[in-house]
Amino acid sequence: MCENVKKVSSWLGAVFGEGSVPQFEMNARTVEILNQLMQSSEASCRDTALLIEDYKQKAAEYHAEGDHLQDILQQSLNLSPASLSVSAARYLSILVESAVVLGVRDTSLSSYFPAINSLTNELLEAEKSNRKLKRELKAVRNKVGDTLKKNLLDLKKTIKLQAEEKVKVDQRQLNMDFMKAKNDELSIRQKKSEVLSSEFIPLQEVAALHNKINPLREKLASYMDLSPVRHPDSSQTEVD
Repeated sequence: MCENVKKVSSWLGAVFGEGSVPQFEMNARTVEILNQLMQSSEASCRDTALLIEDYKQKAAEYHAEGDHLQDILQQSLNLSPASLSVSAARYLSILVESAVVLGVRDTSLSSYFPAINSLTNELLEAEKSNRKLKRELKAVRNKVGDTLKKNLLDLKKTIKLQAEEKVKVDQRQLNMDFMKAKNDELSIRQKKSEVLSSEFIPLQEVAALHNKINPLREKLASYMDLSPVRHPDSSQTEVD
């Protein structure tokens, strides 16, 4: 505990430098948390230091390689960056920028070709994927169009059938109303005939009326036995 307190206090002093360390309650829990923060901070600092050293080493290597190439140009071709023409300087700048974009270590052909081949393969794969997506999109559009056409044809057929069925239902209703009115009329006449038959109407006429009424009643009964038909409403038809 005391050893951890000393380490934490020393670390806090280094972190805040000349500024005063904020007051806090020193107990086992706070010391444990600060100790964990200290260890994490020190590990991060070590990793950062190693990364900085690696960058410094690579920078030194690049500078040495650049100096070496510059010496070769000056000794072999008597060329220096200051002696290059505007066009040559521009081409050299393009070459360097291309190397940075491609992510190659140097500007040699052995570095350029693999990088260019890799980008070319990525481009070909992207174009292949794009063509596949276009084919799938076209197939979906055609399928949607066919489905819409089919649904429109089905809707037209349904509306036509509903109109025809409505005509049949209306005609059936008219026939039923007519037969019912006719039956009521004949029933009234039959009742009147039954009342007056004993005094004014011969039995032969009564029998004739019964024979005339019975077929009408049977026909009306055939209509009455039909199940009710609901008038279709074409406005409620939906296209799936």
